[in-house]
Amino acid sequence: MTRKRLRELGVPIGRYPTGPHNAITDVGGVRVGHSTIISGEGKLDRGKGPVRTGVSCVMPHVDVYRERLIGGTFVLNGAGEVAGLTQVSEWGLIETPILLTNTLSVGKVADATVKWMSKKYPGLGSEEDVVIPVVGECDDSFLNDAVGRHIRSDNVYKAIETATSGPVAEGSVGAGTGMMTCDFKAGIGTSSRTIRADVGVYTVGVLVLTNFGVMTNLRIDGVAVGEILAPEYSALGKRISNYGSIIAIVGTDAPLLSSQLARLSKRAALGIGRCGSYAAHGSGEIILAFSTANKVPRVAEGMTTKIEILLDRAIGPLYESVIEATEEAIVNALCMADDMTGQGGNFAPALPLDRVVEIMKKYRPTPHAAPV
Repeated sequence: MTRKRLRELGVPIGRYPTGPHNAITDVGGVRVGHSTIISGEGKLDRGKGPVRTGVSCVMPHVDVYRERLIGGTFVLNGAGEVAGLTQVSEWGLIETPILLTNTLSVGKVADATVKWMSKKYPGLGSEEDVVIPVVGECDDSFLNDAVGRHIRSDNVYKAIETATSGPVAEGSVGAGTGMMTCDFKAGIGTSSRTIRADVGVYTVGVLVLTNFGVMTNLRIDGVAVGEILAPEYSALGKRISNYGSIIAIVGTDAPLLSSQLARLSKRAALGIGRCGSYAAHGSGEIILAFSTANKVPRVAEGMTTKIEILLDRAIGPLYESVIEATEEAIVNALCMADDMTGQGGNFAPALPLDRVVEIMKKYRPTPHAAPV
């Protein structure tokens, strides 16, 4: 079966409607770009390959350095890394593009991001403050020559400079090239929801770099798909790697404070759990959220600025929608990724979409409630 997103298979998740592209880019001003590196076959030769990796960029705003966005974070389990997360948590501000890559390339991607930003903003580090780029990671070493660190500055520049609005490439692309989820090939996935709060209509979008879990735990819309499929994949044997991790990026146009975005991030963790994650000892589940509603100027005439905020009692629909969008983003990553053979002949099978449709029709035969 041709790779299709979950909704194209006739399986909607949740009760809220999606945005037009069912992607994080449905949040106005948000753009996504990728740089994918695939080369070589056969036995691992460190420094030469095979290579199955890349870089992805979420650009939260066209000029996030000059007009910073309010951000918030949540770490469910911290056996992973998002460089720059400490400052986002402390200041509650996003002031750089958000980059995603493999574990051992975080430093190289951060360095290249500084190069890119210092060229774009010549006053950085002299007339103005330095920056700490936000760079998240997952471990792709099951398929990729990770120690070879094949990411180059040009790959980072490409991911940033090709970031666009509209549909987002998913599966084995960019940072997701060498990633797996629940023993199936996965990578980048995205989804969005449009909700009506008491004071307006807002969009919540989620993009994930998903690389966690074991097959028997995989759930799709509450159905134990992985447990049903596992006997069909017994010949693969046990995957020789750790449990893995996931980075989730949440964007919204709802006007939220940093503390509210941190609370929104916690609900994204519930969406990860719905797919079968139990946040294992060696895994990292790290969520970063931002709002495009308010811009905090880097340079201002005075020492105050004004922002709009949504009152807490109106946030409930945002919480529910981010859970739905996170779950669907993870499954979209699985649905859109093809089979991949990587270093040493390690094999990651694609999620069998025909079987998923059969299973979901059997255990989810009735349609969901109408969208709200």
